[in-house]
Amino acid sequence: MSVVRQCITTVVAFVILASVAFAQARPNVVVIYTDDLGYGDTTAYGATAIKTPNIDRLAKEGLRFSDAHSEAATCTPSRFALLTGEYAFRKPGRGVLPGNAALVIEPGRTTLASVFKKAGYATGAVGKWHLGLGPAGGPDWNKEIAPGPNAIGFTYSFIMAATGDRVPTVYVENGRIAGLDPADPITVSYSDPVGNLPTGKDHPELLKMPSSHGHDQTIVNGVGRIGYMTGGKAALWKDEDMADVFTGKAVEFIENNRSAPFFLYFATHDPHVPRVVHPRFAGKSGLGPRGDAIVEADWSAGQIIATLDRLGLANNTLVIFTSDNGPVVDDGYKDDAKEKLGSHRPSGPFRGGKYSTFEAGTRVPFIVRWPGHVKPGVSDALVSQVDFLASFAAFTKQPLDTDAGPDSIDTMAAFLGESPRGRESVIEEGGGLALRRGQWKYIEPNKRQRISQDTGIELGNSPEPQLYDLSKDPGETKNLAAELPEKLRDLASALEELKKAGRTRR
Repeated sequence: MSVVRQCITTVVAFVILASVAFAQARPNVVVIYTDDLGYGDTTAYGATAIKTPNIDRLAKEGLRFSDAHSEAATCTPSRFALLTGEYAFRKPGRGVLPGNAALVIEPGRTTLASVFKKAGYATGAVGKWHLGLGPAGGPDWNKEIAPGPNAIGFTYSFIMAATGDRVPTVYVENGRIAGLDPADPITVSYSDPVGNLPTGKDHPELLKMPSSHGHDQTIVNGVGRIGYMTGGKAALWKDEDMADVFTGKAVEFIENNRSAPFFLYFATHDPHVPRVVHPRFAGKSGLGPRGDAIVEADWSAGQIIATLDRLGLANNTLVIFTSDNGPVVDDGYKDDAKEKLGSHRPSGPFRGGKYSTFEAGTRVPFIVRWPGHVKPGVSDALVSQVDFLASFAAFTKQPLDTDAGPDSIDTMAAFLGESPRGRESVIEEGGGLALRRGQWKYIEPNKRQRISQDTGIELGNSPEPQLYDLSKDPGETKNLAAELPEKLRDLASALEELKKAGRTRR
């Protein structure tokens, strides 16, 4: 070999090794984002009536947080806040969206995905989206669907538009409906019936999962949905296969990007309704379809862990496992979830659940695992998903513009267990707004209904202000507002200031 060729070979080898070393210096990041999984729904958080071995493994090998919060007690605002670093209540129209809503994250704004992309990461969104798609007025489902995840920083996306109980019941891959036959176009409506597909309201005899409230419009795969649709027969999903499909795409993304740093946002549908699990999970929990869907979600998490192990990526991957909001038992279908609940307490020791301003609405499971970097244990730090943006921007050394992530604070030291302190305070969004500061919880007064007529969940609403000392009363049973007027005024004033300021990050 000539000296020149030998030098070239040496240089190429050095570049390759340097590239590999550089990639390994930046850990992969995986966020496993379950749907409607409550604080008490896993054995890692005290459940005894159900087994979740894969989530338990993450907790055993990682840091389990006891006071971690989603931004809101419902899915769309929590996802908005996680990706943008902004409280969703600041932006009207960020409530629970219909399946044909336009994208509610403005293309071009800084997002969690765009931060990772700028840092040289491959970025993937797999699973539930529910942040809208397309321009104002909603998408044309039969053409390229844009803007979407790929317009806000994701280099790959395989998603459902909204939720499993809403039309359209199809997968969207990189802005195109997967498997759509152009000769069988899709039409979606949330106002008037379209096409001639039967509805759950008119043909309940066709349902394999009857409705308990709502969810009685177009029937797809034997399940009544919210909204009407027609067409797209070849592209329709089968609910029983959804966990396999989403998990398979998440695994495929990891495999395809194993040689470079990647960020994966893997948003499972489980255990959201309709809870139509794969036959291999049916009846496994003993708690009915909801429990079976939790077992299925645990399996999905296990497949991600196993893939990281198989590819030798576990030690160089930071995994966060959490949920978008608290639990709900009966959320529109007669699936025996309430009847078979038994001694299981989805909310753990807390009051409320999904939709609620009480603590169980936003206090969710939250586990961080990064072998060799995050010491296993338990953290009582007050942390929030709204801080992912600022924390990972600092982690990847990406500067944030002043307007980016207005409510996001760098709490990476708490996430990694390097500090026992997280946020000083956090706003919780449920039936109304609440402020957590240390042990204290203030819920602002409002005149909305106190208990959901559909779900039976206490929404945390009251025309009177509420004040709780969670260190002594985690179940929020004793309102101290009348006994501690100074503390009440202090927290009420602080919440008003945060609302008026339009931002938290200084």
